[in-house]
Amino acid sequence: MEPFQSHSIRQMTCFHSHQNVTAGLTTRQGGHSEAPFDTLNMGLHVSDKKEDVLNNRRALAEEIGIPLSRWVIGEQVHGTEVAAVDQRSAGAGTTSLQTAVTNVDGLITNEKNLVLGAFFADCVPLYFADSESGWVGIAHAGWKGTVNGMAGEMLRALQYKGCKLENIHVVIGPSIGMKHYEVDDHVISFIPESYQKECVINKGKGKYQLDLKVLHRRMMIEEGLRADNIQMTDFCTYEEEKTFYSHRRDQGSTGRMLGFITLRT
Repeated sequence: MEPFQSHSIRQMTCFHSHQNVTAGLTTRQGGHSEAPFDTLNMGLHVSDKKEDVLNNRRALAEEIGIPLSRWVIGEQVHGTEVAAVDQRSAGAGTTSLQTAVTNVDGLITNEKNLVLGAFFADCVPLYFADSESGWVGIAHAGWKGTVNGMAGEMLRALQYKGCKLENIHVVIGPSIGMKHYEVDDHVISFIPESYQKECVINKGKGKYQLDLKVLHRRMMIEEGLRADNIQMTDFCTYEEEKTFYSHRRDQGSTGRMLGFITLRT
């Protein structure tokens, strides 16, 4: 069953079985940005007009019902660092790049009504929720974050905070699909051969097609996460041009979706 469902013109949501969790990914529709960022670009780190981006963020905040002053955004450096945040980080990265939580690609919290956010345009959004202990998290993973174990770092960070592995549920969100993600020998060299039959197609001459979503799923199962605790979307950011931004499809001149998750009171 597809975990992402359309909620409005601006967002698709997941974790529908978790009543105390609101999570999703924005679309590229229903915003203020002009081409090539049309229209709901959420990223300040592309050359869009800052006020348009902030208006886009405010529109989503109003739709979710939690103001930007209660959002937390990480710097995103294609690493695997995870930060546990609380109300002391509220507002980080929401109106400027300089105030983002530094050097992290993963965020976790057990604070109610605190929105954790990350930006995407082909990289993989990873959503985590443990309703038993009341922790949630979000992570950003391109190929570097994926092969270096971003998913495992998130699982370990949550367990360190008291979550039991059997209670952690994960949703793997929309990213570039295998059909459109060609990589070279350098990237493939980081992936264990035992994983490759599930997520790699060798095209010859040093070219491969890589399925980042399936690779994440395999790596999390290897970490001990139950397979039935993992949901994986079929949406491809490259193919769904009207719905999603794609860095590769749009040759770098494009906007960013916002992945978000929050615990409700």
